[in-house]
Amino acid sequence: MLTRLNEIPDGSKVYLRPVGCVSAGHLDSRASINYAGTGVRYAGAVVYARCPMANVTSGYFSAIDLFAQMDGVSPAVHAALSLQLTRLGGPRHPVNLTAEKKLAFTKPLVMGVLNVTPDSFSDGGKFLDPSVAVRRARAMVAAGADIIDIGGESTRPGATPVWEGEEADRIIPVIEAMKDEGVALSVDTRHSFVMKKALYAGADIINDVSALSHDPDSMAFAASVSAPVILMHAQGDPKTMQENPGYDHVLLVVYDYLSARLEACTKAGISADRIILDPGIGFGKRVVQDNIALINGLSLFQTLGCPILLGASRKRFVGAITGVDDAEERVIGSVVAAAKGAEYGANIIRAHDVVQTVEALKMAQAFTDASVMDGVV
Repeated sequence: MLTRLNEIPDGSKVYLRPVGCVSAGHLDSRASINYAGTGVRYAGAVVYARCPMANVTSGYFSAIDLFAQMDGVSPAVHAALSLQLTRLGGPRHPVNLTAEKKLAFTKPLVMGVLNVTPDSFSDGGKFLDPSVAVRRARAMVAAGADIIDIGGESTRPGATPVWEGEEADRIIPVIEAMKDEGVALSVDTRHSFVMKKALYAGADIINDVSALSHDPDSMAFAASVSAPVILMHAQGDPKTMQENPGYDHVLLVVYDYLSARLEACTKAGISADRIILDPGIGFGKRVVQDNIALINGLSLFQTLGCPILLGASRKRFVGAITGVDDAEERVIGSVVAAAKGAEYGANIIRAHDVVQTVEALKMAQAFTDASVMDGVV
């Protein structure tokens, strides 16, 4: 266990996970860690060091100790911690989609799931008819969804790939029907052909579970447009990803992957201010231990400086913990996971059950609103 920062061996990779959310009225800037320009601060942080021999050590440091001890560490460790603190403290700027639409991260946003597929794990086959899918989209908007995420290929564990033309044919009518209704539209696809068709039809956001790595043309296409891009971590592809996944330290492995994909995208010409990161709950993860670790450690990913998306809705880990086998019945567990994710810094919550999720996030936001946290007028 780390007790002092100067115990971190030379050559180690260093990570910082802020913990202990408090209102700024109790802690000044010298005794707390700033979070995204909000009125909320963190009282301290868990610092991880991945040592040259690949073992990981960690320890908790109050903000006072963290800042006091940074002057005694190596230049490399100091630079790494300083960069992460800077990214953590920087504001999450609004993302402009069109003149009428933008994503403002002043509160957790809700992304409603719309699977226009026959085989998605929870609602496959329900919304294949475009008119039914549009009614569902409008109902989610009325319930408070900020984004509608439209997918034409199931990426559930064991899913079989879909021909790109069929995938596009499923989603384009829905996008065309919804493009002028004032809600942000996201296309959930791994294929550049579908991305292009969807954006030209009126979609606003690219959501790729492969983080632009599945299709060799997707990175160049994403760089050629101004749409925000969601980069997700997955171990393996949907067909095989749940065949004995494993990690030596899931938080740090997923962090390193997203950091590398973020760097690759910026080098390709996709500016960091239009990138959103998703740790990929359920995508090549051990059912309970990895998914719970990622949600508990979500604030770690905020040190990459991008908005964070959490997609835990109705997933298998919820059923494994609660004993609810039917995915459509995993509402309570999903909502609890959404609220916990928001508490730990998720900026977007992807959800099937929009009504319940919107209500839960209003409560979660109230509990962490610095202006009301202490009941002082």
